[in-house]
Amino acid sequence: MEPITLEQAIRRIGPADAEARRRAESRQLRLTKPPGSLGRLEQVSVQLAGIFATETPRIRGQAVIVAAADHGVVAQGVTGYPQAVTGQMVQNFLQGGAAVSVLSRLLGVRQMIVDAGVAGEIQDQPDLRRLGAGHGTEDITRGPAMSSRQAEQCLTAGVNLAVEAAGSGADLIAAGDMGIGNTTAASAIAATLTGRSPRETTGRGTGRTPEELEHKVDVVQRALAVNRPDPGDPLDVLAKVGGFEIGVLAGVVLGGSAMRRAVVLDGFISGSAALLAHQLCPATQDYMIASHRSDEQGHQAVLARLGLFPLLDLGMRLGEGSGAVLAMPIIRAASACLCEMATFDEAGVSDRDKNETPPESPFR
Repeated sequence: MEPITLEQAIRRIGPADAEARRRAESRQLRLTKPPGSLGRLEQVSVQLAGIFATETPRIRGQAVIVAAADHGVVAQGVTGYPQAVTGQMVQNFLQGGAAVSVLSRLLGVRQMIVDAGVAGEIQDQPDLRRLGAGHGTEDITRGPAMSSRQAEQCLTAGVNLAVEAAGSGADLIAAGDMGIGNTTAASAIAATLTGRSPRETTGRGTGRTPEELEHKVDVVQRALAVNRPDPGDPLDVLAKVGGFEIGVLAGVVLGGSAMRRAVVLDGFISGSAALLAHQLCPATQDYMIASHRSDEQGHQAVLARLGLFPLLDLGMRLGEGSGAVLAMPIIRAASACLCEMATFDEAGVSDRDKNETPPESPFR
């Protein structure tokens, strides 16, 4: 498909189809089961109906877009891992050795790996996409992470990665990340866009002692004080305290929504990206599915701000899109039950007594 601009993507995004949702709700109430007995599966299926604009939303393909980039703020000692790990993990993704690679292979999910701005050199490989926004962001305790031009470049690249995935048949598009130091950037974004304090949005990341966590909170506070990102301007927030990969993932949310595909969020990093996308276009919320509840503290604030309820709670905080990929079979199951289960009339099964007071709708 032809590339589209950020502005074109935003203009294309409208609310999910309300009539398709109503028809799906009606069908759910006629299926051979007590209303609401499939719990969240029913709610997800109705959401899919609205996204795909049909009461029988069938899922064809699945893709996970893993964007990787480095962060200058690692110079402040916010992580116990060396920056070189970002590039090394990109190689690991490409070789199929990472957790998201294993899960994608197991569950039939296409993996799309993006160098959004890794500091180290990565060998060219056919399956690697390069954005070229820069070799890591600047240290956000000293000034903006990137320029406005770089921020828009990342968003536009993410939009078109989602357009590509949708064009190749992916109806579920997951957002995954890799970047040493990126929980610090995500914490700053979350604090800015949720109105919570850095202490509420900053968590362990790759593993912090209580003293190290206190230092990380201080780093986020300094970054916000130095840059003063404008919560009413998501491009300003991304440029001042974000990351290249976070910008790409925000673009993925926008592009997936523009293509009327379900965007499956992973954890804290993709959640912070979704906050940016939602601020740019509130209608994107209709297309988001939260895969799991991360063990990262700030993720709770992100989910609350977006009004999303995760499907899984496994104590995960890996990133990479691993939680999003793991949730995809559940989303496919929701679709299959709505589309393939028989209604009471079709199966010749007696429905509940029509004279009884109807149960409260499980979709409200």
